[in-house]
Amino acid sequence: MTETNDQGRGPKARRRCFIVGGVILLLQLLLFIIFLILVLTVFKPKAPQTQLLSATLEGISPRISFPVVNIQLNITLNLTLLVKNPNHVSFKHGPGKSYLLYRGDEVGDADLYPGLIPSKGTETLPSRLTIQVDQMAADMSALIIDVLAGQIVLETRTRIPGRATFLKIFKKHTVATSDCRFTIDIPSLKIQSQECKNMTKF
Repeated sequence: MTETNDQGRGPKARRRCFIVGGVILLLQLLLFIIFLILVLTVFKPKAPQTQLLSATLEGISPRISFPVVNIQLNITLNLTLLVKNPNHVSFKHGPGKSYLLYRGDEVGDADLYPGLIPSKGTETLPSRLTIQVDQMAADMSALIIDVLAGQIVLETRTRIPGRATFLKIFKKHTVATSDCRFTIDIPSLKIQSQECKNMTKF
């Protein structure tokens, strides 16, 4: 009698084991699919976004003396950049750099400190760019013409490299850039107009 019952329960027990094993395998597969969807959508590393918040000028208006042509120039451009982290994980950025250009030539630069931007957070980065007069001396005639015309056009190029990491496995290396063009009024030293383009390079 006992032997018959054991033989009857054997196939049923094995069937239950197969069912339970199949359910567990199906749940694991479902969890993996959900995890993969989250990684490729919600938690997929995205590029940071840069935005110019403000631009102000400090210094003394350029002066030209005659009969010996001599130009005095002391201008500092203060920029405040906003870096947005659209990721659900923190974004770690390294030291950045801002460059000041006049007629395509570099006439000043400034370092941006590294930092960590929290998930969905922002960080403001100040950049203080002082014009190096000796760098502008190479094109002094053009500078004199611009000063006499009452306008100086300057450009800035800012680069902020960084990395977003999810679960220490998925990493996204990016470089946030911000290129701006400013028209400065002489002698008021006020910014008449500004145009900026924000991009991200992978």
